[in-house]
Amino acid sequence: MIELRDVHKAFGPNHVLNGVNLALPKGESMVIIGGSGTGKSVLLKCVLGLVTPDKGEILVGGAPADKGSRDAFLARFGMLFQGGALFDSLPVWQNVAFRLLRGAQKRPKDEARAIAVEKLRRVGLKPAVADLFPAELSGGMQKRVGLARAIAAEPEIIFFDEPTTGLDPIMSGVINELIREIVVEMGATAMTITHDMTSVRAIADRVAMLHGGVIRWTGPVSEMDATPDPYVQQFIHGRAEGPIESVR
Repeated sequence: MIELRDVHKAFGPNHVLNGVNLALPKGESMVIIGGSGTGKSVLLKCVLGLVTPDKGEILVGGAPADKGSRDAFLARFGMLFQGGALFDSLPVWQNVAFRLLRGAQKRPKDEARAIAVEKLRRVGLKPAVADLFPAELSGGMQKRVGLARAIAAEPEIIFFDEPTTGLDPIMSGVINELIREIVVEMGATAMTITHDMTSVRAIADRVAMLHGGVIRWTGPVSEMDATPDPYVQQFIHGRAEGPIESVR
C-alpha cells in the first residue's frame, strides 16, 4: 500500500533521511521506532506530501504520491495527531465530522452528526459527549475523540503519531487496544510512529527502526526481540550503552 524508494530529505546541512527504503503491505499495521530527532515525523510528512523529498520516490497504492488530485489523495488517509489537535472552538461532534462537513466528502449536517456520534460510540464515548467542547474533556477522552475523527471518513490508511503521549499507563493501554481493534475491524493499513515499546507490541504487525536516516531493521514484531541488530536491542531495552549515542 505504501512504498518508499531511496527517499532523501535534508534541511540545510541537516540530512534527516538518507535513503529510506520501506514497504508497507496493504491491511497491515507497521510501527516505526527510533529515538527523538531521527526523522520519523519527517518520513510521515513526506508520505502525506506535507514535505517534499529531495530525492527518491513514494508510492501509495502503486501510484506516485505526488501525481493526480491532491484532494482525492488525502481522502484516502486518516490521522491521529500526537497532541490531539482538536479545534477548541468546535464541539466534539464537529471535530469528529470535520472532513464530512466540507470538501469533496461533504455530507448533510444531520448525517455528519450521526456518523460522528457512531464513531464516538466506537471509541467508548457516550452520545452526550458530542455536544461538549474539547476543554471539557480529559486527556484520554480527547485522544479518543482524535481517534474517532481519524476513522470518521472510513480511510484506507491511518497514521498514528505518538498515540499514547501524555497518557497514564492504563489509558495508554485502552488507546492501544482501540487502535488495534479498529485497524483490524476496518481492514485499514496503519503506520504508527512511536518510541513507546508497549504500544509497539500492542499495535504492530511489523516494525521498522529508523536510525541515521535509514531503516536499520524491519521485520515482524514477533522477531523484534530476537534480532541481533545492536541498534534495535539497545533501543527496545532502553540501554544507555550501545551504538546509539545519547546526548549528555
